[in-house]
Amino acid sequence: MRIAILGGTGVFGRALAARLHALGEDVVLGSRDANRVLEIATVLGVLGATNQEAVEGADLIILSVPSSAALDTARELADAIGDTPVLCVASDLRFTEKGVEPGRESRSLAEDVAEILSGPVVSGYQSLGAASLLGPDTPDQDVFVCGDESPAKDIALDVGARLVGGHAIDAGPLANSRALEAMTAVLLNVNKRYRTHAGLRVTGLP
Repeated sequence: MRIAILGGTGVFGRALAARLHALGEDVVLGSRDANRVLEIATVLGVLGATNQEAVEGADLIILSVPSSAALDTARELADAIGDTPVLCVASDLRFTEKGVEPGRESRSLAEDVAEILSGPVVSGYQSLGAASLLGPDTPDQDVFVCGDESPAKDIALDVGARLVGGHAIDAGPLANSRALEAMTAVLLNVNKRYRTHAGLRVTGLP
């Protein structure tokens, strides 16, 4: 399976690419900066390309660009992405003097991305931090995926299950990504307060 990570030069994109490559996945990093992405991809041992090139032939596209660029990136690549399944891992956040807060009060970023693209869009992995992916051990966490039933959801859950030591959890329809994206703010505040790299586990699962 070929996985294209758009925004692959960012911290999370690089960490995700490294972990997926170690799991044997065919990974291609995408970026607007062709020279930078090729440099980073070479270090990671994966392919590097422009965003436009990266989505060609991909079985799953992971939208890992900054939240401020997610909608513009979706618009620019909508035709190239076509019906390819997309996983949005971004969260819209506000960094204030009081701490990190959710950047949206109603709709999620992933819901807006889904309105732009013609193919299936799911949201997930927001509770999984780059530091956890870069560690030597498999993260002792669960990952969550929100989305309407589609091939994108099935693929995202399958990939997520191999990223962590816990479960890949189907967290319901795409509208639930509002809570999932907001949880990123909660975890970032916990990390800062307790100087850790917090994750999530759900009790009671078989």
